[in-house]
Amino acid sequence: MSAAPDPDAEVQRRTARSVADLVGAGLIAPAAASGLDAVAERYAVAVTPSMQALIDPTDQDDPIARQFVPDLRELDGRPEERADPIGDDAHSPVEGIVHRYPDRALLKLVHVCAVYCRFCFRRETVGPQGSGMLSPEALDAALGYVRARPELWEIIVTGGDPLVLSPRRLAEVVDAIAAIKHVRVLRWHTRLPVVAPERVTGELVHALRRFGGASYVAVHANHPREFTREAREACARLADAGIALVSQSVLLKGVNDDVETLAALMRAFVEARVKPYYLHQGDLAPGTSHLRTTVAEGRALAAALRGRVSGLCQPHYVLDIPGGHGKATIAPDAMAPDGSAVVDWRGATHAYPPGPAD
Repeated sequence: MSAAPDPDAEVQRRTARSVADLVGAGLIAPAAASGLDAVAERYAVAVTPSMQALIDPTDQDDPIARQFVPDLRELDGRPEERADPIGDDAHSPVEGIVHRYPDRALLKLVHVCAVYCRFCFRRETVGPQGSGMLSPEALDAALGYVRARPELWEIIVTGGDPLVLSPRRLAEVVDAIAAIKHVRVLRWHTRLPVVAPERVTGELVHALRRFGGASYVAVHANHPREFTREAREACARLADAGIALVSQSVLLKGVNDDVETLAALMRAFVEARVKPYYLHQGDLAPGTSHLRTTVAEGRALAAALRGRVSGLCQPHYVLDIPGGHGKATIAPDAMAPDGSAVVDWRGATHAYPPGPAD
């Protein structure tokens, strides 16, 4: 009797990882490929079979393609853009940890993803050319930092996409964090249920459930078409296991910057048992200006959403303040009327956008 196919291996085998792969898949016209190798050399490329299947190659403005297919405009930097747009490095006391807020910290477990978004705020560090996975020694040091700080109530496991790790490896990490008794909430940030739903196996779900406290998965999606039948089933496997699901999306020009698409996306989350949580203003990552909306446009969309869809479908529209100052809800009491300044969680005011990066 032959062995069952390995979903991880099959997805990885069929994932497009170069301009040539995308041309071969019919997602880039050969005549349009000129120059894109320079983009792919600087910023990682990966488009899973599930996302390839959603792209309409006849639509030059396809919203799925805009998220994953490289664009020459990515080589056009702006003075306000910066390699570390949300200031992770300023709050990283040891490798793999970002401790920006009093009661929670990020654990950046791995620096690879199943797909690479063209707007990624960590695009300078993720991918095959990036920082890779935390070494065993670095992971031990990161967990030691958490153990020594009883104020850390929540650990947010991110990257990269931590769910690309094998269930065995995930189980080891979960067990190590579960042994730290003051950590009561474990949250995972991932795109996997949407971009590679077949990889959300029972074994993976079981690994996440090993944590004795509250387990959350933040599912990243930006367009309602991403919620295929397979994606909804992957979310159901997590929800049925008692894992709470919340959403995160990025407001993107040409992808979801109209109220009809945004409303459909938030309804799709709720129908998949994912509570809308964050709608991010696009970060000032290098080469992403063609995908960023203005704050004024985003605020108008958020206001229109409030009047159009259920309260269950309302995300927090937030900005990660450049320089490491944390998230701010982009509400009238948190931002100047003209969008020129934003107030952080400590009450300090910061210019937005900031001046040219150092």
